[in-house]
Amino acid sequence: MKFRKREFDIFNLSFLDVISCGFGAVVMLVLISKTNDDVSVIGKGEVEALLKAVITLENTVSEIEQTIKSQLSKSTTSSNEQKRLETASIQIEKKIQQQQDEQITLTSNIQGLSLVQSTLKQASISTPKKTSSTRDDEVGGIPVDSDYVIFIIDTSGSMKQIWNRVSSEIINVLNIHPEVKGFQILNDMGTSLISGYDGKWMPDTPGRRTSVINLFDHWAEMSNSSPIEGLQVALRKYAKPNITTSVYVFGDDYSGMSYDPVIDKITKQNLLTHSGKRLAKIHGIGFISPGTTDRFGILMRELTKKNGGTFIALPL
Repeated sequence: MKFRKREFDIFNLSFLDVISCGFGAVVMLVLISKTNDDVSVIGKGEVEALLKAVITLENTVSEIEQTIKSQLSKSTTSSNEQKRLETASIQIEKKIQQQQDEQITLTSNIQGLSLVQSTLKQASISTPKKTSSTRDDEVGGIPVDSDYVIFIIDTSGSMKQIWNRVSSEIINVLNIHPEVKGFQILNDMGTSLISGYDGKWMPDTPGRRTSVINLFDHWAEMSNSSPIEGLQVALRKYAKPNITTSVYVFGDDYSGMSYDPVIDKITKQNLLTHSGKRLAKIHGIGFISPGTTDRFGILMRELTKKNGGTFIALPL
């Protein structure tokens, strides 16, 4: 029997099985090795770069927002300051207008005052002489034909600051009445300078005038800066139908709440009901002192007009 020789094939089924198993083993090793390693290193870097860009943009946006808020705050402040300045400007304009109105009033008040001032300055407390046998009825627009003179003086704090000037003007007014039968000095509450002469007339002599002025210089009586009470006392205690009386009201302000009612009240008290004549002529001398308003002038202009007197506003 003749044996046939088998051919040797390296790519037979057994070889393929071995190769397949080896390849599978390699694949398995690749899959199970370094499972915790990041296989996307490049992708991770890109993400980090993007995150940094986002954070940078957010910071930039925040800075821009802060800048905008700061600018808005400055704009609001500027707007408020502009409104404040506009309001202040309006107030200043009003004050200027008020000062102009007061200046006009003062100008009208001192018209004709030059003659009065020159006449008063020529007089002297120590030499009350008659210049003629007939007494003048009027000096510089002020009637001086009364036999009795009453001074009502505002003794409030503001007047105390110009007290020397007030004292000088009392002397000047006395000197345009070179000789009277009696005089009296009250504060605007009706209190007499010399309590011993309360309700009575002080005799008019050169020595008496000098002593009274010396006492007046140190008078410390306080008042409410309203002449109404003093006028009521003067008309009730001193002014009589059978004598001629002049009342001089000295002041720089009026603290009362009304004008017409008190003017009507004083005017009515000053009239004699049976004859319609006045008990006294009421004059007003207005001073300018720190804090002066025009209220005294408003009151006394109308009051003197209705009671046969004259109002003079003295300049600074």
